[in-house]
Amino acid sequence: MSYKSKLPHVGDSIFSVMSALSNKHNAINLAQGFPNFKSDQKLIDLVCKAMNSGYNQYATMPGNSELRQAISKKFEHLYNVTYHPETEITVTAGATQAIFTIISTFIKQDDEVIIFKPAYDCYEPSVELFGGVVKSIPLHAPNYRVDWELVKNTITHKTKMIIINTPHNPSGTVLSEQDMLQLHRLTENTDIIVLSDEVYEHIIFDGLKHQSACLFPDLKSRSFIVASFGKTFHNTGWKMGYCCAPKDLMDEFKKVHQFNVFAVNHPMQKALADYLQEPSHYLELSEFYQEKRDYFLKLIHDSRFQCNTSQGTYFQVLGFSGITNGSDVEFSKRLTIENGLASIPMSVFNEQGKDDKMLRFCFAKTNEILEQAAEILNKI
Repeated sequence: MSYKSKLPHVGDSIFSVMSALSNKHNAINLAQGFPNFKSDQKLIDLVCKAMNSGYNQYATMPGNSELRQAISKKFEHLYNVTYHPETEITVTAGATQAIFTIISTFIKQDDEVIIFKPAYDCYEPSVELFGGVVKSIPLHAPNYRVDWELVKNTITHKTKMIIINTPHNPSGTVLSEQDMLQLHRLTENTDIIVLSDEVYEHIIFDGLKHQSACLFPDLKSRSFIVASFGKTFHNTGWKMGYCCAPKDLMDEFKKVHQFNVFAVNHPMQKALADYLQEPSHYLELSEFYQEKRDYFLKLIHDSRFQCNTSQGTYFQVLGFSGITNGSDVEFSKRLTIENGLASIPMSVFNEQGKDDKMLRFCFAKTNEILEQAAEILNKI
């Protein structure tokens, strides 16, 4: 057969590559972003209860109504804003499906989409699949702050969407209130849609406040907010997420969603609806993960790696310029093969593979695993 690939430059994701390498060499896997501890047994029991209670057929297309009501109440509780559970919330098969569906719904040939790099790797290919043009804004290591003047100069009449991610994967930085106000000013009185990837909203440290797009009325009116139960409740394999948006945007989203997955896992939705009735299940996450971040950094304090302390997510970026002049891809593979510790090279998230000599490590692990990883890092 003869065919032309729509993504000719895309191969296996770096997560697949590094996890496979980790498995092959029996290395500690701090590469892929998943916890190595189990979900709350109460939540698992609620899934079993839902299955035994008959929640085994299709949920309604936007999601189980009790779960959408619980999500709506969560936004009221956290941010004092309203998303109507019937018309402005859709439950999805993980956050990535929500992101892909948003992009596929609104991006047409030659539409421009602004993406801040380093960026999570699903954004750009999704834009390209639908003929969109990515306009990259670099976030420079080690601080990864947004240059809003550059954003202003990048916006054109073709700009259809701006994708933000806070707390930010892979850098662990957090957008401030001033950042969001700048975004508000630049998009006000335009037709630009904001896709706000907020999957780590409950994992934010040192007293910082998550600046959700919904907190700014004009941004809320043009934004999709994407969230993840998998990231929040230690069950990434469940692939459960959701998105929120004003009715006019969500109506368009659901036109595509219904022909993609239609509806997602029903017993898990019912379980999550019941589990969300207790806000402590997500409000205690920041403290839980800050303890892990602090423990990991304490363990590697005397290593030769440079560190800008993560502000959010369960990732920590470490610089290695004082250790080797080799590329980050080369060093991460060597660290996996020769030393038994897998990480992610930051260049894979950057425009044109810009190499700042940085690696990303996931600290959503038991203390025992963090201790083993630190022992390796301290010997490098």
